[in-house]
Amino acid sequence: MSDLIPDLVLQDNTSQRLPCVIIVDGSSSMYGKAIKNLNTGLETLENELKNDDVASMRVQLLVIRIGGHSDTDILTEWTDAIDFKAPEIIANGTTPLGKGVKLGLRKIEEQKKRYRENQIPYNRPWLFIITDGSPTDNDWQKYAQKACEAEEKGKVIVFPIGTEDANFKNLNQFSKRGALMLKNLDFKELFIWLSKSVSAGSQSEINSTVQLPATDWGVVPS
Repeated sequence: MSDLIPDLVLQDNTSQRLPCVIIVDGSSSMYGKAIKNLNTGLETLENELKNDDVASMRVQLLVIRIGGHSDTDILTEWTDAIDFKAPEIIANGTTPLGKGVKLGLRKIEEQKKRYRENQIPYNRPWLFIITDGSPTDNDWQKYAQKACEAEEKGKVIVFPIGTEDANFKNLNQFSKRGALMLKNLDFKELFIWLSKSVSAGSQSEINSTVQLPATDWGVVPS
């Protein structure tokens, strides 16, 4: 995608923005019901946001897939929710979570710079990490620490989310608040919650605390 396109979008729509990066696990272990439910969930997210008049214009999404031959792929570049098209995730490869988080944090900082250059007000960015396993890249802990540091400095809010088979000891390291466990591969309910959450976040005042809806889809892992 040309570097000019995001700026043209911002010039056309000067609304306050909430940037949201979604890192999804497309590794081989997601094959079957998990990847099917994940894709259904992303379609639900698309529909929910497009049906929300405020969120559709204020929420911006970027989707990163981890796994496959290149480890990280940007499936959806920064786009307003009104123009978001749910990507289809194919399951193969490993789980380089560290590389995905590294890319996600970099893309957030780049987009914040664009907002400032175009005088667009924005809420604190959100970073979702969704996986069914454990990081497989050697230096993942370095980027888990960077995610925590960015969160502590108020640069981002991190949401690590794992399925019931995920390694929560490792996933907890990506945020001081810890990870949540997705019950029964219920990605649809997860993305409905995500949609409601970013909608609330997009309507909040800059730097204010957002009251998130209850996480009926997830629990704190024991």
